[in-house]
Amino acid sequence: MKLTNLLLVVTVFNLFGSETYSQQTSLNLDMKDVPIQRVLNAIEEQSEFFFLYSSKMIDVNKIVNIKVADEKINAVLEELLANSGIKYTIRDRQILLVDKETEATSILQQRITGTITDSKTGEAMPGVNVLIEGTTIGTITDASGKYSIDKPSDNVILIISFIGYTTQRISADGSTVVDVKLEALLTSLDEVVVTGYSTQRRKDITGSVSIVDINNVKRLTSRSAVETLQGMASGVNVIRSGVPGATSKIFIRGITNFGDTDPLIIVDGIEQNLNNISIKDIESIQVLKDAGAASIYGVRGANGVILVTTKKGKTGAPVISYEATIGMQYPLTGNPLNLLNSQDYMAVFNQAFPGNVLYKDGLPDYTYMGPGGSGVAMEGDPRVNPSQYFLEAPNKGRNYVIQKVNKEGTDWWDEVYEKAPFTEHNLSASGGTDKANYLFAIGYLNQQGTNVNSYVKRYSVRINTEFKAGKHLRIGENINLIIRDIGAVSGSVAPYGLQSIVPVKDIMGNWAGSFGGPLLGQSGNPVAAQYRNVDDINNEWYQIGNVYAELDFLKNFKARTSLGYNFGQSFRHDFSTCPYETSESNNALNSLTITSGLGRTMTFTNTLNYKKTFDNHDLNVLIGSEAIEYQSRNVSGTKKDFFSEAPSFQVLDNGQSGIMNSSYIYKHALFSLFSRLDYSYSSKYLLSVTVRRDGSSRFGPEQKYGAFPAVSLGWRISNESFMKSLTWLNDMKIRGSYGVLGSQSNVDALNQYTLYYSGKGYPDPTDHYYDLAGTGNSAIQGFGIQRYGNTDTGWEENLVTNLGFDATILNNSLDISVEYYKKAINGLLFTAPKPAVVGEGSSPKINIGDIQNTGIDGTITYRGKIISDLHFSVGLNLTTYKNDVVDIPDPGYFDVGVVRNQEGFPVSSFFGYKVIGLFNSTEDVAAAPIQNGAAPGRFQFLDANGDGIISPTDRVHLGDPNPDFTYGINLTMEYKSFDFSSFFYGSRGNDIYSSIRLATDFLGYYPTWNKSNVLLNAWTPENTNTNIPKVESSASFSTSGQNNSYYIQDGSFLKLRSLVFGYTLSPDLLSKINISSSRLYLQAANLFTITEYVGIDPEVGGSAAAFGIDGGSYPNSEPSITFGLTVTF
Repeated sequence: MKLTNLLLVVTVFNLFGSETYSQQTSLNLDMKDVPIQRVLNAIEEQSEFFFLYSSKMIDVNKIVNIKVADEKINAVLEELLANSGIKYTIRDRQILLVDKETEATSILQQRITGTITDSKTGEAMPGVNVLIEGTTIGTITDASGKYSIDKPSDNVILIISFIGYTTQRISADGSTVVDVKLEALLTSLDEVVVTGYSTQRRKDITGSVSIVDINNVKRLTSRSAVETLQGMASGVNVIRSGVPGATSKIFIRGITNFGDTDPLIIVDGIEQNLNNISIKDIESIQVLKDAGAASIYGVRGANGVILVTTKKGKTGAPVISYEATIGMQYPLTGNPLNLLNSQDYMAVFNQAFPGNVLYKDGLPDYTYMGPGGSGVAMEGDPRVNPSQYFLEAPNKGRNYVIQKVNKEGTDWWDEVYEKAPFTEHNLSASGGTDKANYLFAIGYLNQQGTNVNSYVKRYSVRINTEFKAGKHLRIGENINLIIRDIGAVSGSVAPYGLQSIVPVKDIMGNWAGSFGGPLLGQSGNPVAAQYRNVDDINNEWYQIGNVYAELDFLKNFKARTSLGYNFGQSFRHDFSTCPYETSESNNALNSLTITSGLGRTMTFTNTLNYKKTFDNHDLNVLIGSEAIEYQSRNVSGTKKDFFSEAPSFQVLDNGQSGIMNSSYIYKHALFSLFSRLDYSYSSKYLLSVTVRRDGSSRFGPEQKYGAFPAVSLGWRISNESFMKSLTWLNDMKIRGSYGVLGSQSNVDALNQYTLYYSGKGYPDPTDHYYDLAGTGNSAIQGFGIQRYGNTDTGWEENLVTNLGFDATILNNSLDISVEYYKKAINGLLFTAPKPAVVGEGSSPKINIGDIQNTGIDGTITYRGKIISDLHFSVGLNLTTYKNDVVDIPDPGYFDVGVVRNQEGFPVSSFFGYKVIGLFNSTEDVAAAPIQNGAAPGRFQFLDANGDGIISPTDRVHLGDPNPDFTYGINLTMEYKSFDFSSFFYGSRGNDIYSSIRLATDFLGYYPTWNKSNVLLNAWTPENTNTNIPKVESSASFSTSGQNNSYYIQDGSFLKLRSLVFGYTLSPDLLSKINISSSRLYLQAANLFTITEYVGIDPEVGGSAAAFGIDGGSYPNSEPSITFGLTVTF
């Protein structure tokens, strides 16, 4: 160890160790011509010993040779320190080194006491080393952070040190009480991070790994662990979903295929859903982005890997922590869709439908719907006399409903969305001894959604324990139990589907609506739809965890075996009522569907690790095997025509018709062998080689196995002698990697087999098959091909290149990391085009098509101090990527709705006609290329191929939803007991296809729906300086009938995701009530969004092959206020 004053390496795990540790531990060393310091490092790596010494008092740079086998520490030190002038004293795991001429005085004149706390959190710090400078007199703080030490004279200097914190020299002249606040070290290079089945020091990583600052994550107080990744790690793009309980979409370095692009998420060694994890349980998060880092996970890591480690118990007295948050989420206000009020809608409607029944005489007082038809009436009209009112649900065609017109206009958005409270509580107890440690945590989350009756409730229990069953054997488990109750209401509503004159309820207090008439259209009441589903059930149960054993044996070997399980169950109860208010003659039957599912994943992992340090060489070799079995089952039943819709009556036996049953079972397995070699020479030259061979049951006999290697190199330039003169440079490294990843994400286990379906009527009711029984009325009428199989389908291959540069400069205050990557995805798995001669049955997934992603990831963090107690940190991470479809079979593209994936363009591109203006006159129409439906006031499209005719060959690339870059900005400040943080997230260059515009900006598309106020600026012969086509009663090729550039908007945005103000209470005050630490905080989230997008929210998701389409989804950036309290006992 190389320190100017005193470096005391200690962890909490050492506080209550066995007194016989030095007699139990054997060491093996074989080192030649190395300084004493390096030998001390090797001893610490092999054991739990740690050395205390002052570089002013002893010389640890003396060159020595040592070779010992299975020797105890006393014998090792006697040989090592012979003729060195250094004296040692062993105190359990703590070894003091002093000059032989130095004597610790026995005259103890006075005692100093005090408490040592974390300057940021205020928490007590056990295990901190306290030493009187120039002597061997020292001690360690207890579990409450308290210490007591005798000083030999009045004028003494205390040296306070702890791993990861800045060592402090404090004068104790004449003082008897010295309290100290330790500050975390500015450097994180020695941080140990999880990199897949093993750990590495951060500074030795050669692959691409983003390490999430967990302190920044916890400041966000988000209810979703997935959403907290947004903007927190370079190379990671998260498209959030505002629906409570829904999963956000994660892309690591862009879209890599046309199907499943989700990364592998590993929590404590087990694959699972990150939505099941409370943020309060998380200790660390790492993101593996390139082949050098992720290839150890083989085919499961093709889309990147997110590694999550949960908190564990630490040696010491029991620690009880409680955190509570309560808050309110607020819906968007101010007419987010810019819809027309009643008066303006009437004006626009009359423009397109002159003389219409509804508005020809102005706004009516009432609308009515009955067996004889529908109409409007004024006050006093006998047709709206309440005595005529009659309603029977479900509607049997005899209803007579009367609705009072809302002349001011119903704000359907305001009716559907409301303020939503949320609360979360987490309680944990942890602790341990030298023989065992434990953590027990329980959590409760209740998040209501702003969409009426949307919510998620989560109940969780976590148990993490580890026991030492002997000198070399450790046994432990991680167990997580979760229950999720999710509101079964719709996550997306269309508040523009009803005109604003329609009230929420009719004159008798029943749900109002359109009733399917020609006056008000076909839409249902969105508020009624939400409340009708309030009794539906969507429950999920998960039991997730693993048990493991670790054995240290021979020289530098460690074996580990782990059996993991992920067991999930689900139950859904969906009752569909008869929405009587949507049609005059709605005779549809109500129905009930009950669905139950079961999923199970078993993972058996075995690894053997060899780690040795000799001379200037560090070697770490890992080999392992892993077997994973997946299984899921599902059963569903449906019946219709229930006499009563009361919740107590909603059981399948009470349905009178429409029996539909289905079930399935799905299994597949993966068996893998893997190995990894990490090598370092003098911490300057770094090498990592990984190979994994996977065997998958999803592929045919000749394609089951694939090998996926990767190699990465690193050069720590800062350790070269020619760089030593650069005092401002703390660390600098260049690195590169290349490797192959495989993927099976988009192919199921039955793809290799031809599948059949049975019976008449599925999937086409006109299908007829041979009668197997020959009776003409057999239950099974034969079999037809449902999907063809293909045994030649194989792995997708991802060829990944990564080049990186890392530097830490200016006294460890500035960290910089920049990476360039290229990812070529070959042999994409997706459905093959089916020849016309094949006829019945769909095609299997085969390997056709290639994609390429390139880009740059960058992170920069600066930490500093303005004045003595004012510290700050600024962090920026940036991700760019360019995506191209390299190859798709003839015809070179395929369409998914409004999206086209075509060679030479990004995935999920928007194609259509480019609008170059509006026709203003018949002369404009005559002079332009021939265009179907061309007329004054309609769109004029670009003749892209110049043939004088607007045809499908003139459709061009209009944009794509892939951002040019995304970025996150973190700012934190701390002043004494106060803390402040802010987080901004932005995206640039992403386009949005606004299908809402189709619904709201064209009266001809569902004329009875409410419309946008842009129609007030629609084209007329007197208003030609506009880009809004004229108001018409029907759609046209030259208006809303074709995909065109009018629907494409720039979706770039910058959002202020979070502002947090916190205050940590005084430890002196808390100690009087037996509390170690406590913090209060206030967070404001989603305070503003800067964007030119005209819509609900520019952050729009979707599938990998078709995303960026705004259909009026649930807002995901609604503002909220959160109050929080943390208490530690």
